[in-house]
Amino acid sequence: MALGSPTHGLQNTLFPGGYIPALSEVLPAIERAGLLVTDIEILRVHYADTIKAWHERFLARRGEAEHLYDERFCRMWELYLASSEMAFREEGMMVFQIQMTKRQGVVPITRDYIARNEACLRSAENAPRQRLRLAAE
Repeated sequence: MALGSPTHGLQNTLFPGGYIPALSEVLPAIERAGLLVTDIEILRVHYADTIKAWHERFLARRGEAEHLYDERFCRMWELYLASSEMAFREEGMMVFQIQMTKRQGVVPITRDYIARNEACLRSAENAPRQRLRLAAE
């Protein structure tokens, strides 16, 4: 989130001391740590859809959140989610996922392994599960 963005002040209220660095700030730190960047995925406008889904889920259970916290927190959180969505949708805000390694040869050359691993995880999630037994059973 850019320092001049409308959500910057709200971000510091919800996340005191929070700071979102630019990619240009992160990469030199990665290099100084002796790591190699092997992939960067840039999540742009579609991340706005993720935040929108979070906002919808929050609104669906807002009463529970208000019970745990208070009305003021709920209003701030709603504003934060709405303004964050707009920052990604309209202001060029982005999230970067950076893959790093210490040794170049340990990471596959293409991203094909991601889809394969996701398919394996999905099938594992959909597989029937045995009920865990308690120690006393």
